[in-house]
Amino acid sequence: MDSPFEVLHLDSDADDEQVEQAYRERVKQAHPDQGGSVQEFQRVRRAYEKIKAGYEESADLPDAEPDTTDDQTTPEKRAYSEVTYLNYDVLPDYGWEIGDDALFEKAADKDLPETDYGTFEVEPGESLLEAAEDRGYEWPFACRGGACANCAIMLFDGELSMPSSHVLPAEMMAENIRLSCNGMPITDELQVVYNVKHMPELDDLLLPPKPFEQAYSDD
Repeated sequence: MDSPFEVLHLDSDADDEQVEQAYRERVKQAHPDQGGSVQEFQRVRRAYEKIKAGYEESADLPDAEPDTTDDQTTPEKRAYSEVTYLNYDVLPDYGWEIGDDALFEKAADKDLPETDYGTFEVEPGESLLEAAEDRGYEWPFACRGGACANCAIMLFDGELSMPSSHVLPAEMMAENIRLSCNGMPITDELQVVYNVKHMPELDDLLLPPKPFEQAYSDD
């Protein structure tokens, strides 16, 4: 069986920057539209996760230390979270700006359809994307593995825990961009703008969604 370094086409002494660059290259190569497959894509993702967890060629993956930080806000220990959402696509219709602090107040004053504005509850352990889909909403996604920005949202209030985010650079995280596919609410209330994949700065982080939509519809 190939080691995680071999899967990413890396030497075992590769530094963090080389690992990140190799991962981004390999997930694009493994994409079904580039001659790969969903299975290969996930294989590359798992290899990356092992390396980030401390994998060494001469040793087994070390046992993970229990995470005792912020025990009171892990998704499994919380009650449901209430999410207020707004579709990024409607902003141009009203001349709204994504950086407007009063954006959700303005949306609340409009008679927007439920697909564009509303609220739903997220159960403990659910990702934001799963919860939206379970409530009948069709939010965009592709890989579902934290390796693209198709499912990206912008947080206006609250916070998500993202156990694996491989694609968002630090500056985007600082701008409150998060991924809905693996982001789990850790606050009682959230305000999020979904569909922000249309923001120009995310263009290079997108993947064609169709092969993944077909794969998950067959599950």
